[in-house]
Amino acid sequence: MSSEPLVLAVDDEAGILRLMKLELTAQGFHVVTAGSGDEALRLAEEQRPDVVLLDILMPEMTGLEVMRRLRERTDAPVILVTAKDSDADKVSGLEQGADDYIVKPFSLEELAARVRAVLRRAVGGQAVGRVIRAGDVEIDLSRRLVTRNGELMNLTRTEWLLLEHLAANAGRVILNAELLSKVWGPEYRDDVQYLRVWVSRLRHKLERDPSAPVIIKTRQGIGYMLDAEPSPVGTSS
Repeated sequence: MSSEPLVLAVDDEAGILRLMKLELTAQGFHVVTAGSGDEALRLAEEQRPDVVLLDILMPEMTGLEVMRRLRERTDAPVILVTAKDSDADKVSGLEQGADDYIVKPFSLEELAARVRAVLRRAVGGQAVGRVIRAGDVEIDLSRRLVTRNGELMNLTRTEWLLLEHLAANAGRVILNAELLSKVWGPEYRDDVQYLRVWVSRLRHKLERDPSAPVIIKTRQGIGYMLDAEPSPVGTSS
């Protein structure tokens, strides 16, 4: 078995697949390719890739449908690769579960950098031995668990990494650029719209009223703050 990270690249254009495979292989990845949604799902089941590069505009089965089905089978991060470049398209793709979004035409160097960044997030940061409480939400940083009213919450990997960084700095405003760099990597430090999408996703899971957040607060034009206090593990509230 290869120790190289396994990338599944999915696109109905054979030329693009060849370019992606050549570049990513040269960058130290092991790459398998699929030209359709059905083939992608089969390979994902057989090969268990570490990350999936997925074209949106494909015949028969769109990339978004492929992503939905992948999410039922694997937690491998998905990077959407598409010619649709409007902010609305990007937000829609992220809201439907993508971990990242890259627009055609793209540089091959950028593609490899995005794959590395997603894999860094998949590994995650080191846990901090604290429990953070904010209203009816409890964040256990050492066990990587989040509960609301005692009920375990299901967060995606990226949602957890964002919440982890906010919770580890509870009560302090974290600059937009710092959050983007720490969670996604330095190449994302100016992509504030990207950060807004993920904060919105977290709020919809944590806040009683996401339109009037009290846990994750915005400091307009500056950053975000988790309005909570750290508590020692095992302390009664």
